[in-house]
Amino acid sequence: MEKKPIILSGIQPSGNLCIANYMGAIKNWIRLQDDYESIFLIVDLHSISVKQKPSELRKRSLSFAAQYIACGIDPEKSIVAIQSHIKEHVELAWVLSSLTYLGELNRMTQFKDKSRKQGANINAALYTYPILMAADILLYQANLVPVGQDQKQHLELTRDLAMRFNNTYSETFKIPDPYIPKIGSRIMSLQNPDNKMSKSDNNLNNIISLLDKPEDIKRKIKRAVTDSNTTIKYDINNRPGLANLITLFALATNESIDMIEQKYQNSNYSIFKNDLADVIIEMLKPIQKEYNLLMNDKSNIEKILSDGAKKASIKAYKTIDKVYRKIGLLKKTNVF
Repeated sequence: MEKKPIILSGIQPSGNLCIANYMGAIKNWIRLQDDYESIFLIVDLHSISVKQKPSELRKRSLSFAAQYIACGIDPEKSIVAIQSHIKEHVELAWVLSSLTYLGELNRMTQFKDKSRKQGANINAALYTYPILMAADILLYQANLVPVGQDQKQHLELTRDLAMRFNNTYSETFKIPDPYIPKIGSRIMSLQNPDNKMSKSDNNLNNIISLLDKPEDIKRKIKRAVTDSNTTIKYDINNRPGLANLITLFALATNESIDMIEQKYQNSNYSIFKNDLADVIIEMLKPIQKEYNLLMNDKSNIEKILSDGAKKASIKAYKTIDKVYRKIGLLKKTNVF
């Protein structure tokens, strides 16, 4: 039987998982998990590059895992695990840091953006974040990595480090390719459609969380920025707010943009927004129901994470054992 290629992705447990994460990432994971050996992580170590409240970080990590499962990630098909439960992530990150040039890290635009927001006391973790991300990917010999546009630069560094290690120590790592979905990867903020919708946004009116109550969804959609026109017409350049809402409608219903325009050609914004809120509420209803079941008895999700960590650790150990041998370190005698 031919071995399936490996796909790996992860989300930081910060902020609130929102429909942009679902439509741009998780829905693609669900579709891809039948054709790939899938590993989906909650990358909690990345999240501490920005100051976190420990109790909230623990809660979010468990909650994000439950939301993965509730959305349709099948633990029988995919590995779901917490990054910090697999120690080889940080071990490989240290090895890769010895091959990473300061100039490469200095060019990372996401570090520049985040450090501007953070202001004083910028920490080393924020700077070396891309090395840990490279370790996440290379540790499992991933063939494909779903990434947004803001992460492409990090994946390019991952590929460079893999090739650099292979050229220095012999063939070891697979060179991962990016997977960028054609639709759903650019869901924009409800209040500022020039910016991407972000789960870490401090203004919760900008996002629709996967766990938002129906009344909150209706309120946020009603207040979403549009324009002074009255027709329901998709125009990404001149009417970005409305175009974003039409995109949300299309993704939530699987209807084409042309179909939506035709359906609402004689309607106003109020009717369109009310219907959009209803379809999003219906889309999220089964996810929220499953999520609540999982969180009411946390032992199920904890077992899924424990099993996932064991499976992931077996794969991770094989890679780190090979890496340590090739760079000249003594063989490890304790596996787990």
